[in-house]
Amino acid sequence: MRILVTNDDGIHAPGLAALERIAKTLTDDVLVVAPENDQSGVAHSLSLNDPLRLRKISERHYAVKGTPTDCVIMGVRRILDGVRPDVILSGVNCGQNVAEDVVYSGTIAGAMEGGILGIPSIALSQSYSSDTGREGAIWSCAETHAPPLIDKLLAEGIAPHIVMNVNFPACRPEEVQGVAVTVQGRRGYLVKIDARADGRGNPYYWIAFDRNQLVPGEGTDLEALARKFISVTPLRLDLTDEPSLARYARALC
Repeated sequence: MRILVTNDDGIHAPGLAALERIAKTLTDDVLVVAPENDQSGVAHSLSLNDPLRLRKISERHYAVKGTPTDCVIMGVRRILDGVRPDVILSGVNCGQNVAEDVVYSGTIAGAMEGGILGIPSIALSQSYSSDTGREGAIWSCAETHAPPLIDKLLAEGIAPHIVMNVNFPACRPEEVQGVAVTVQGRRGYLVKIDARADGRGNPYYWIAFDRNQLVPGEGTDLEALARKFISVTPLRLDLTDEPSLARYARALC
């Protein structure tokens, strides 16, 4: 089995190293192709107006000056020269990718590009506590539970045009309560602009978030993580809202 590993936190991210270790429990044939720099929040963007720079870090490790989507395409089309990987793993992201995060996440986008290419793909993210922050991410949780979970997902089969979104709770491996198959939740946060000034008084801005403290919906990815369950959510590449089709057909046709 050949596995292509990517992420959105960058080639030197600890989560990428964790995912490579996870992949190597499944096969010796692992190729790592990741962004040169942090690409968090770039979603499914392509570098169409800039050239892609490819740098070989070491044997079977490559950095791309581009997005996670660029990395997957570069890995499949150039580095592997069309010899398709059997699986694409994207992550392990530092922080959960649930609810509205799904539409922003470069980690999930890397897996989605794999799905578009017809390759079974899984996005993996490690939640962390607000008390400890990113530096307190418990990577051993993902490292312990990911290998058997990936084995089960591949044995069950991932349907074409479906991507699996896996999130590990912010706890020690032995505290995990189980696996929950979930739907995408809704957090209810609002995007805001944080205005600041530099040393000369010139304005600059950060995008920030106001997160409403909503009760997680039953059966959602948010609820699963709150209960210390691993959340597994099948995501569709087809974004069509089928329940609305008949209503709009009646109104417009």
